[in-house]
Amino acid sequence: MSKHLVGVAGANSDRLPDIVALIGDPGGIGPEVCVKAIASGRLHAVCNPFLLGSVDVVRQVATSIGVPHRVELVTDAHSAVSDPSVINVIDPGGYDFSQFAIGVPTANAGRAVVRWIREGEALGRSGLIDGFVLGPIDSQSLKLDGEILDIDELQPKGTFMFRIGGNLRVVPLTEHIPLRAVVDTVKKDRILELILLLNSNLKRWGIPHPRLGVAGLNPHAMFEEDKQEVLPAVEAARALGLDVSGPIAPDAVFRMALEGKYDAVVTMYHDQGQIAVKTAAFVGACTIYMGLPFVLMNVPHGTAFDIAGKGVARSESIESAYMTAAALAQGKGFLEIS
Repeated sequence: MSKHLVGVAGANSDRLPDIVALIGDPGGIGPEVCVKAIASGRLHAVCNPFLLGSVDVVRQVATSIGVPHRVELVTDAHSAVSDPSVINVIDPGGYDFSQFAIGVPTANAGRAVVRWIREGEALGRSGLIDGFVLGPIDSQSLKLDGEILDIDELQPKGTFMFRIGGNLRVVPLTEHIPLRAVVDTVKKDRILELILLLNSNLKRWGIPHPRLGVAGLNPHAMFEEDKQEVLPAVEAARALGLDVSGPIAPDAVFRMALEGKYDAVVTMYHDQGQIAVKTAAFVGACTIYMGLPFVLMNVPHGTAFDIAGKGVARSESIESAYMTAAALAQGKGFLEIS
């Protein structure tokens, strides 16, 4: 499987971007895959990779899986020297290492993860890092702490979840809501807002002339909502000079995107696009929180408590996320998998 960049016009390559990855729930495979990703030696050619979380956990995991790299505690990415033989860790505190437990959800982990995520977002919003990758977290650990009742609460306000699966890229109008409530959210103004946001972000990430497809809500895009809400939003975007088509039949738009007709697809609800993305390519897939001044993304797999601590977890997804974040932060476009 090879990768190359799509949409590199106007790329900024003056310096390597600083990309930080959250180690995820300390009891899961997150720390292991993060350590393996940096130790692989493949990341330093495209970014300055850092970790965010408990430095004690990182050291313990590195030792347990036989990674010889030195683990260094650093205060911020700008003050640290990027060295392929060193794993730099930003540790905001909040995790009691004396209670380190592998393979189970804990309130100790949930409490720390929330703190670490907020610290990473603060670093990104202040311009101290160029990208932030979320390692796998566990909803049960979050609930045990009690501060977060639903994992959706961690999504930054005002953002949309832009998903990549191989060469297919989609962003839904809504996330985790009942299907019966979807129709009430399909409104012209909301669709137009998302189209405009998607277009501006694609330009910033390295696609100079985005080609957008908009999926219809209904079969064959032929009923009231498609004619009265989706079509007027597409027409309004066209009037502003955007290259956008729709509403397109949902059973055709994803194939058209995979064949290269569109750079990204706007969908009307979560599963309409998510099923297509996960079918197209699950390994290496990722999600970007669109609408922030920095690149914030996560990996598609969970904490895998059943294999945590066994040294068998694979790091391809976190490596792909690092590389994608680095490319987008520099405006170099997406990693196309072939």
